[in-house]
Amino acid sequence: MLLTLTSTAPPATDLGYVLHKHPDRTQTVQLASGAAHLFYPEARDDRCTAALLLEVDPIRLVRGRSKSMRPGFSLGQYVNDRPYAASSLLAVAMASMFRTAMRGRCDARPDLAANPLPLELSVPALPCRGGVELAHRLFAPLGWQVDAEAVPLPETSDASPYVRLRLSGHARVADALNHLYVLLPTLDDAKHYWVTTEEVDKLVRAGTGWLATHPERELIARRYLAHQRHLAHDAVARLAEVDDAADPVALETAPAVTGDAVGGSLAQQRVDAVLGVLREVEASTVVDLGCGEGRLLSALLDDTRFTAVAGVDVSARTLARARKRLGADRMGDTQRERLRLLRTALTYRDTRLRGYDAAVLMEVVEHVDPMRLPALTDAVFGDARPRVVVVTTPNVEHNVRFPALPPGRLRHPDHRFEWTRAQFGDWADTVARAYGYTPRVSPVGPDDPEVGPATQLAVFTRTPDERGESR
Repeated sequence: MLLTLTSTAPPATDLGYVLHKHPDRTQTVQLASGAAHLFYPEARDDRCTAALLLEVDPIRLVRGRSKSMRPGFSLGQYVNDRPYAASSLLAVAMASMFRTAMRGRCDARPDLAANPLPLELSVPALPCRGGVELAHRLFAPLGWQVDAEAVPLPETSDASPYVRLRLSGHARVADALNHLYVLLPTLDDAKHYWVTTEEVDKLVRAGTGWLATHPERELIARRYLAHQRHLAHDAVARLAEVDDAADPVALETAPAVTGDAVGGSLAQQRVDAVLGVLREVEASTVVDLGCGEGRLLSALLDDTRFTAVAGVDVSARTLARARKRLGADRMGDTQRERLRLLRTALTYRDTRLRGYDAAVLMEVVEHVDPMRLPALTDAVFGDARPRVVVVTTPNVEHNVRFPALPPGRLRHPDHRFEWTRAQFGDWADTVARAYGYTPRVSPVGPDDPEVGPATQLAVFTRTPDERGESR
């Protein structure tokens, strides 16, 4: 089975950086089902294509199956479409070959991983239980231009269950890979291995930022999880929580589309912006205040320049989920020493939060009652006093750009308020003067000329005293 991914952004060979695979080399990974090969059939400045070829070994595949998963007749275990038609086998090969790329990480060229590229994806043979129409229903809402056609079967007039799929659009490579990773087995409607609760974790991880607002999310979750309803229900609920989308409108996970670009979600834009600031100020130790289930923590741990990372939340249940999502129990000693998860209320002083280079309040302040907000600012700016504080919050002026959001309604039912750009700027100036910081306010994502960006960000830098030392 075959998958090709093509970039036409010159120099197109930069695709190798994002995939972490050099265009001049062929790479092979051994899997339980066979061998996966990655090679580049074309690598020019104007066009570069990476091809993932999975050679399925039917004997190895059968030996790896449990009895409950074997077909009804013995020959069918060896003679079937698995060596040729894309399925969950190809998704497993993608996860093995493109693990780092699917996380959106590229230390050598972070700009390439963070920005949309003109991409073309092709799967020449894909089992599609639902036909061409289902392929459009699953990929078109994500911003892809879908070209799907049925692959006719020789010597039969029966309708073919196979589709030749081509996708084109502007997207981050990580988003494109995660879309395929989830939707290939969804279209096939079959898994080659036993589905457990671990598959829910995989679906939540790959679907973060887009699946919670997909119009076919229930169908996707149900098929991906082998029609186990309790797992599908848990997955949809967790996706909503992870993406800060308890509101049915789920605005925070909607793809941010600019022109014809398939953008990352608002949540992903914020993570990228915060990481950019932390790298710019050369912070080595970071505390994420109100870390939730660890979206930012995961990105921080992926970057070795951050030598100490702490996540803080008031909810023990949320911290337990963060620990599970981060795989803390499976970390090596070095990685485990970098991470601390702390339970505390942000409106109270806590000596454990002192001594960090930077503190992050990402989409936190709007969840605090206005009368309690001074206590939070005092605990962070007055007691913890990191060298840099990064704050992001929604821009209420931008809410008119969300068609599904009723006028006057806030983006999330737990938001106590949402600020205009002027209100956020005034708050930043007031806090900075009171605690000896210099503020800098900037947009996150596209800056609408009329109503501003969806998210606004402030960077507070501690002001040096007369001796040149930070106060």
